[in-house]
Amino acid sequence: MISQKTIENARQAHRTALLETLERRLEVAKSKGQSALVDQLEAEKHYYTK
Repeated sequence: MISQKTIENARQAHRTALLETLERRLEVAKSKGQSALVDQLEAEKHYYTK
């Protein structure tokens, strides 16, 4: 059986990786002037950080 601590560590690692990827995608979208994508990624970031 997998411990709750192991599950929580995996969840946190996944969330951290996801947010790092979102930040990179946001930077690129902003640099390319892709405002619709920036809006979408900002909304996604808000969803994962609330």
